[in-house]
Amino acid sequence: MAVVMSMHWAGVTPEQYDTVRDVVGWEETPAAGGQVHVAWFDDQGFHVTDVWESRQAFETFFTERLAPAIQKAGISGTPETDFSPLHRRFIAADISGAA
Repeated sequence: MAVVMSMHWAGVTPEQYDTVRDVVGWEETPAAGGQVHVAWFDDQGFHVTDVWESRQAFETFFTERLAPAIQKAGISGTPETDFSPLHRRFIAADISGAA
């Protein structure tokens, strides 16, 4: 069952996020089971909303690809992460690729 993963990580900077993105290369080699990724920053820190084919798919990606890059970027602490069953997904027809 597809899930929505919501993450908040206080203290992560845009530069650290970009380092992780470049090291992992998920835009060039997408994660198995990853379907949608949206990231942003505000006064509370870093936020992500993803859609995954399953929680296990995210956890495998995190362990195998993301965690080593997080360490390399010097990110510390633990994010607040929640999973919820996906009810509906809509992606506009003219939207594709990375921003």
